[in-house]
Parts: sequence; C-alpha cells; structure tokens
Amino acid sequence: MLIEYGVWVSRLAVSAVFGLSAVGKLMDRAAMRKSTADFGVPIRWVPVVAWGLPVLEAVIAVAVLPPWTAVAAAMLATLVLAVFTGAVLRLLVRGKRPACSCFGSLSDAPIGAWTVARNGVLMALAVLVGWGSLAYPRVPVGLPADNAVGLGVVAALVTLLVWIFGEVRGLRRRVDEQALSTLGAEGLPVGAVAPEFELFDVDDGRTTLESLLVHGRRVLLVFVHPSCELCAALARELPRWHSRTAEALTIVVVGNGDAAEQAEWAREQGLDGIAALVQQGNEAALRYRVRGTPSAVLIDAEGHIVAPVARGAMAVRELIMTSKKVVRQ
Repeated sequence: MLIEYGVWVSRLAVSAVFGLSAVGKLMDRAAMRKSTADFGVPIRWVPVVAWGLPVLEAVIAVAVLPPWTAVAAAMLATLVLAVFTGAVLRLLVRGKRPACSCFGSLSDAPIGAWTVARNGVLMALAVLVGWGSLAYPRVPVGLPADNAVGLGVVAALVTLLVWIFGEVRGLRRRVDEQALSTLGAEGLPVGAVAPEFELFDVDDGRTTLESLLVHGRRVLLVFVHPSCELCAALARELPRWHSRTAEALTIVVVGNGDAAEQAEWAREQGLDGIAALVQQGNEAALRYRVRGTPSAVLIDAEGHIVAPVARGAMAVRELIMTSKKVVRQ
C-alpha cells in the first residue's frame, strides 16, 4: 500500500509542476514570447509555440492523474523535458543564457547548470511515474478515497501557494519599477531598512543581503556595468580598499546581464576575493533607487542605509574613505 501511495504522490507532483508551468506561461504572455524567440525558435513559429507549449503542459498536468492516461502522459512529459534540456544545453554551449520563463513570474532567471539539473530531476520523476503507473495500474482507484482525495487537495493547495508567491514577487518587481520611474530622488533615505535581495553570483550560486550581513560587518554595494570604463577603473582600485577594510567592511560588486560575462569582467579587473553578483534586470538597483553606474550604497551591520547613494567613482572613493569603520594600514 505504501508503494501505491508513492505512485499517487509522484503523479500529483508531476501534475503540479506541469500545471504551474502552464499557468505561469499563460499569465505572462509577453515573457513567454520573448523566451521562445531567445531559445532560437523562428519568428514565424513563435506565436504557435508560445501558445502550444503551455496548452501541451496543461494536457499533461490533467492526463497524468487518471490511471488510463497516466503512462502516456508520463512519456510525453519525459519527451518535453528531454527536448527542452537539449535546447538548454545547445544554448549553454554557445555561451547564451536567455531567461527561462518556465514558470512565468517564478522563473525569470537565465538558464544555467541548475536548469539542466532541475530538468534531470523532473525527467527522473516522470520516468518513475510511467513505471509506477504500469506496475500499479489501479492507482488511485485502489486507495482509500478520503486519503487519495486528501493528497490531491494538499497538492492543489501547495501549487496555489507557489503560484501566489510568484504573483507577489512579480507585483513587487513592478512596484519597484513604478517607484523608480515616479520618484525624483535617487537613493533611499539614510536610516531606512535596506531592501533584501537574492542575486546570482558568477558561479550560479545565490547570495542574499542577509547572508552578507551575517558576519557583522558593513556592506558596500558597488553597482557597475561591464561596458562602463569608469566602472572598470574603479573596480581595479577595489582590491586595495578591500585589503584595508576587510575586517569591518564587505565590498560587493553588483553587475548586470550575463553571469559568464560578469565573471570574465571581474577577472580582468583583478577582483579576487571580492564578491561579484549579477542582476538579471535591475532588480537590486530598482529597490535601492540607484540610477547609474558606477554607484555605491553603504549598509551598516544592522541592515540600515548609512549614507546617500554615492554616484560616480570619486563619490564612491569618498564614501569608503569617510566610513568610520575603515581600517588603515
């Protein structure tokens, strides 16, 4: 009986994943069309694929539940995931990392090794569903009705909560953009709580403001752009400042765009030992109301804004020099 429950739960999981993916794509049509084109689909086929893929995912999400269609749905899910994974690998080999938009607002990050790993797990799950549906063709009919329905309700509620989280995240991003476009003042007020963020580092890991503050040091966010010459000149000075302030100040470089490009740029500037993070759009800059590069924001160990935004290389240098926590050699 325990195995039968496992088969049913795995089918509910596949249904939830594909259902969430279909709803996310249908709710964010513009992002889906852009992602489809970025993945190399010919322009004339973009509308067809942008509509057809979420519809196909919705069919899989429904068909994987009844016992008489579960095997076919699992095979189709495996095929879809395999094709998508192949497209991801092809783009990664070419050095391209477009946004996935696999789940709409939940997945606006660019593709990477984690995308391949995630798809591998989902393919394994789909294969498991196919095998389980063949080995136990009566599931969920053979299970107690209240248990089978209860598990389905739990899966639906979890899926709904994840979808709501994605919608709130997208709404917060739009509010940030609207605030930046309507407010004239640059930067957050001194003493304001520094907004939390979660950005990719150049190794595809994730870094949050909370993780940067855990060591009890001030954090200096230096916003740069790889094509900015003034940013490059400032960046080459940061290792020297880092060596002087390492005990009291964490210097973090925040760039834009592609992680591989940002990593190469950081190596060229000699930023060894300095964290380099990547915005996928301008999410961190929007939250801190930073409008240009190079710019810097100083945050104290308790997570509050210490000074106005420093705009320009000279202002960034002065911000570091005038910090009361600077350790002079």
